[in-house]
Amino acid sequence: MVLGTDTRVLTLAFARMADALGNSFLIIVLPLYIASGQVSLAGIAGQQILGFTLQTETLIGLVLSLFGLLNSFGQPVTGRLSDRTGKRRVFVLTGLVLFAIGSAAYPFLSSYWTVLAARAFQGLGAAFTIPATVALVNDYAASDAERGGNFGVFNTFRLIGFGFGPIIAGVVITGGLAANDVVTYWVAGTAISGFTAAFAIAVLGAVVSFALVWALIQDPPFEADAGTDLSIAVFDREGEGLDSVFVLGVGTFMMASTIALFATLEGPIRMRLDESTLFFSVQFAAVVIANVVFQVPIGRASDRFGRRPFIVAGFVILVPSVFAQGVVTGPWSMLLARFVQGIAVALVFAPSLALAGDLAGARGSGTTLSVLTMAFGLGVAIGPLASGLLYNAGSFSTPFTAGAALAFVGLVLTYTQVEETLDLGPESDQPAPQD
Repeated sequence: MVLGTDTRVLTLAFARMADALGNSFLIIVLPLYIASGQVSLAGIAGQQILGFTLQTETLIGLVLSLFGLLNSFGQPVTGRLSDRTGKRRVFVLTGLVLFAIGSAAYPFLSSYWTVLAARAFQGLGAAFTIPATVALVNDYAASDAERGGNFGVFNTFRLIGFGFGPIIAGVVITGGLAANDVVTYWVAGTAISGFTAAFAIAVLGAVVSFALVWALIQDPPFEADAGTDLSIAVFDREGEGLDSVFVLGVGTFMMASTIALFATLEGPIRMRLDESTLFFSVQFAAVVIANVVFQVPIGRASDRFGRRPFIVAGFVILVPSVFAQGVVTGPWSMLLARFVQGIAVALVFAPSLALAGDLAGARGSGTTLSVLTMAFGLGVAIGPLASGLLYNAGSFSTPFTAGAALAFVGLVLTYTQVEETLDLGPESDQPAPQD
């Protein structure tokens, strides 16, 4: 145990941090790369499909969304397979290899369709990695009283990579804190663009993550606890309402969608707020930085005081923080709104994973937790695409108003349908999940 956390969980957390650093690089880099002219949009941009004109923002949203779509819809399958085989480690390693190959390919691609294919390849890699990694964190919990803390630590390190990656990416691409143009580096007499340097760092993140998992992680004792049914329960077993895991999945999807609205609108946001690429990267990262600060204390508090109060409070804060992003007119106000949104996400995510882990039981941890990780990935996938479409069809505030409405629906669902899983009565010395 280090810092009160299983060393295996810390290893997975560090590995996920390195991987998330590389992925978050691409969220910032790919929109700039596609818009830079180095990727040909000939015959695509300006075309109309179902009444929508394919503008650059929409095409960027499609690239960002495809990753999440393939990642999300693949997770129930890979999560179930990892439960049935007990080979979680090999799933993680396979996914990291696929992600690294996709990142290494970008500098050699010049057409939009090939970039789209590389991002799809990475989405398949994430489908292997994410549910198996989260299932390992859940498997390593010695008791329900440690689960929230484990997920808090894991998410903190993962989010350090995801949060600071965009800031580092902005510096790598432009070569400085205040610069806006893409820099050229000279390495051994060879010119390397800031884009290529950023893609190389994404590959490095996957390689470091692979090395840590390969050297330090082993599969826990195998107990085949998943059936063959890939369906997700919608109603609870007593027929008294919706299944709590399903509702948490819906809420997680809505929450993740609101996070992802921001990335597609980099150009319009920078123009509206008159800010630099770096400041936009800091705003993007603010949601994640707030998570880094609050995930561990919230996760551990949910072990002591229950999961549900934190989840509900998170959605209460999420609604106004998302709406505010569509109406603020200054860069510092946007930064504040994004940071508050990050606090809301921290209140929702770790307690939701812990609650789903409490209920995993015979469902299988990979299978059950993949509902939430799938929902998060799907939200991250749909958010950028929806943002581009809503921006084209409405005004600057339209995507954020729609996101706030989604967050409100998530609040209503979790408040009315999610039940507490920990027995917190005065006679209980330690929290225990309800049947």
